[in-house]
Amino acid sequence: MKLRRSRQNLVFAGVCGGLAEQFEWSSFRLRVVWVIATIFTAFAGVILYLALWYLMPKENPGFEPAVAQPWRGH
Repeated sequence: MKLRRSRQNLVFAGVCGGLAEQFEWSSFRLRVVWVIATIFTAFAGVILYLALWYLMPKENPGFEPAVAQPWRGH
């Protein structure tokens, strides 16, 4: 299991988006649960989020050419 912060599905740092993609959950629902859990645990979720932000590497970008090159003929 490779946890990675998401580059596409992010609001702040991509932690919840990366967790949602890894476990195939809805990122919206995960964020709602995270906020509710953070409120009910005296904001321990903030500390956990910051720790995951520091520990989880960013998702590797896929290869996407920066500019289309129609003259190459591929």
